[in-house]
Amino acid sequence: MADNTSNPTQNTPLNDEFLAGQAANGQAENRAANQAADQLQPQPVAPNAGGSTTPEAASRPRNEALETDHGTTVIDDQVVGKIAGIAAREVSGVHNLGGGAARMFGAIRESLTSSTNVQQGVNVVVDNGHANVAVAIIAEYGVAIHELANAIRENITIAITRMTGLIVDRVDVTVHDVNLPSQNTGEGEQAPNNAAPNQPQVQQQVQAPGNFPAPASQLDQ
Repeated sequence: MADNTSNPTQNTPLNDEFLAGQAANGQAENRAANQAADQLQPQPVAPNAGGSTTPEAASRPRNEALETDHGTTVIDDQVVGKIAGIAAREVSGVHNLGGGAARMFGAIRESLTSSTNVQQGVNVVVDNGHANVAVAIIAEYGVAIHELANAIRENITIAITRMTGLIVDRVDVTVHDVNLPSQNTGEGEQAPNNAAPNQPQVQQQVQAPGNFPAPASQLDQ
């Protein structure tokens, strides 16, 4: 009697074709996964002359005033800081620049060197033809602080753009204190009070005997 049990070796070609198909599918899936991973990886940014290679810097417009085909102009942060400091002091309503520590060191420097640090209270970052400015001020009492900040921002932007050609992205203004009128007039009000006791003495000297002019009748004799 013949044995009807199937022999596994009889299906060997079919098994080989099935395994080959599975391997081909696996390789295709691996290639697709590798391509997707390559697309997710950050692409290198071509460096700009004298600038940063960060994505933020790449998205900024090129400053054609400083970056030309014939060369690049680099302006130091200190130069921009001086311009910003002078421009901020020009705005009416600004009493001084800097916080408490900055003003203290500024006063010490003025007493030692007899010079004023115009960069006091000013921080500047220049990158790829663009500038970011942060300025700290002391405002005069009575001014509208929000309007004062806008005036400072506008004056600094105009001064930096006109003198350097940099593109000013932002100007941050921090108000640390308000100067009260009594802080300016306190010393001035003490002077008349100190001079008051001397006034009676002056009057006594004027009224002292012998200081009056001789009568006209005695001069005629």
